[in-house]
Amino acid sequence: MENQLRGVKLIKTNKSIFEVFFREKPAMMLVELKNANSNVYASVLAKQIDCTYSHVVKILQEMQKSDLIKFKKEGRLKLLELTKKGTDIATNIENIRTML
Repeated sequence: MENQLRGVKLIKTNKSIFEVFFREKPAMMLVELKNANSNVYASVLAKQIDCTYSHVVKILQEMQKSDLIKFKKEGRLKLLELTKKGTDIATNIENIRTML
């Protein structure tokens, strides 16, 4: 019974993160982070993808839970960095976009 509950929880987690990435704004966020030439903050990212700051933060928290980004604290500011997994996914999203 306990193993079944863990399996259901894992399926729900995978499904919810899948739904996050096959929406326009989250996909754009990953690609923008991948292609950034300088430090990126949530507020800058929100402007780049034309989205509200609060929505960006909510998505970033989901991405962090899924080990796609990490926050790097610099004083009072939080820089955004893609993890290896996040970079791989952003690259694949770019490839799909160019194929279409």
